[in-house]
Amino acid sequence: MKNIYLDHAASTPVHPDVAETMLDVMRRQYGNASSVHSFGRAAKRLVNGSRDSLARFIGCRSDEVVFTGGGTESDNLALFGTAEARQDRGRHIITTAIEHHAVLHACHRLEKQGFEVTYLPVDRYGQVHSEQVEAAIRPDTILVSVMYGNNEIGTIQPIAEIGELTSARDIVFHVDAVQALGAVPINCNELPVDLMSFSSHKINGPQGVGALYIRRELSIEPILYGGLQERKRRAGTENMAGIAGFAKAAELAAAQLPQRAAHDEELRGVLISGLKRVVGEERFHVNGHPSQRLPHILNISFPECDTETMLMNLDMEGIAVASGSACSSGSLEPSHVLEAMNLPQNFLRSAIRFSFGLGNTSEEMEHTAEKIGTILERLRKRR
Repeated sequence: MKNIYLDHAASTPVHPDVAETMLDVMRRQYGNASSVHSFGRAAKRLVNGSRDSLARFIGCRSDEVVFTGGGTESDNLALFGTAEARQDRGRHIITTAIEHHAVLHACHRLEKQGFEVTYLPVDRYGQVHSEQVEAAIRPDTILVSVMYGNNEIGTIQPIAEIGELTSARDIVFHVDAVQALGAVPINCNELPVDLMSFSSHKINGPQGVGALYIRRELSIEPILYGGLQERKRRAGTENMAGIAGFAKAAELAAAQLPQRAAHDEELRGVLISGLKRVVGEERFHVNGHPSQRLPHILNISFPECDTETMLMNLDMEGIAVASGSACSSGSLEPSHVLEAMNLPQNFLRSAIRFSFGLGNTSEEMEHTAEKIGTILERLRKRR
């Protein structure tokens, strides 16, 4: 049976060159980057060299990059660190209803600590508008957090426009760019953004390592205490192999970004065309913005078949897809993102996320479309 992995938005396969880089570090580097002897200094050079590489990719200064344990920690550090640092200025936060749970659950926790959070609605394409943000801003607003591109539907948000609003009012602007990294060009110094979260395993790097861009002039409070690593902003001995792997993955992504985006668009087009031919255009619905979107994420509802049934049937055919965020895929509840878009119930309960990446081919898209057609026909005959 042919196995096809179409869940790259959840996690990507580690690139062979990344794995080789990490193995080399694990074999040769075992000093602690905080130690003053030669082994420690070598470890420090490795960490700082990796920081330089990632900074070039995201367009910022090296001292503006803080390594973390992943995208979730980066989001948490941005929100909790800003809230604590700025609570004397106000206790109001703005975010959207479609954020990743790493942001939403952090906001829920902040509400329990006495902060007030405004959750902005989105339109039927999953997009928030800068006018909504402007209308929600109050004198006590200290933080706005809006994701770059949605992890379930791929819709891109108007980051530059929102950032102009926040920078003019001295409000901290955080952007969760975990899904956008490696999919679209990102330059932190050119965007009016104060904090931006990233994760290695979305760009063919290792799991368990991420980064947070912190604008040089901005001060936030740490959420981990212990050593003085990362300029006192993130305590804990550095994950050298993971950091080196992240840097290598960023280097590869930077070199391949235009080609990857074009390839993902091609795969998307082949899958949709295949479904139109095999299934019929009237039997599925594409969710998300038609043009303002990440190229590697495609969310489709098949109203004749509920999500769980389609997931299981595709899995039996060796095709791995998802119902939405990897952090909530085990849940049978409808996606909070699709609910926020006010989609019909039959769309909500039949949505599948296809996400493309390293190793996927047009032939796999054709095969997937054929299998979906077979599944739908089989279900139709049982009725």
